[in-house]
Amino acid sequence: MRQPLTIGALAKATATKIETIRYYEKIGLLPAPGRTAGNYRAYDSVHLARLSFVRRSRDLGFSLDAVRDLLRLNDQKRRDCASVGAIAREHLAEIDRKIADLTSLRRELQGLMTQCGNGRVDDCRVIEALGPSTAGEAPPKELKARVAPKRAGR
Repeated sequence: MRQPLTIGALAKATATKIETIRYYEKIGLLPAPGRTAGNYRAYDSVHLARLSFVRRSRDLGFSLDAVRDLLRLNDQKRRDCASVGAIAREHLAEIDRKIADLTSLRRELQGLMTQCGNGRVDDCRVIEALGPSTAGEAPPKELKARVAPKRAGR
């Protein structure tokens, strides 16, 4: 690439919002670009490749910390890729945990829906389960709080 890219062109080429590109620069995932005579950012093929790598990693659900680690490893071309495999395995295990949680949530919601008699709202089991429990009464089993681990950087 001979002609530098503007931030808008880089954003369009990678389907990334301009604010996100600036954020990635700020946190060090993208190196600071050069500047034009008019003080506009001037991106090159290195920025395009690196941002594409970050975007693909994020699309696969890797956290910003994992992306940073993967970029660092990518910059060490002769290094053994066992570290990359470890990051990927850890992420895959997290995906499996989330799938298990979602499957459980699906089962619970299906159970509530099968108890719905399609009558009146004041007799609706789904509405009842979503509402507050009576003082001193334990919430129904299907209302156990499930909080998925927060993904860093999202």
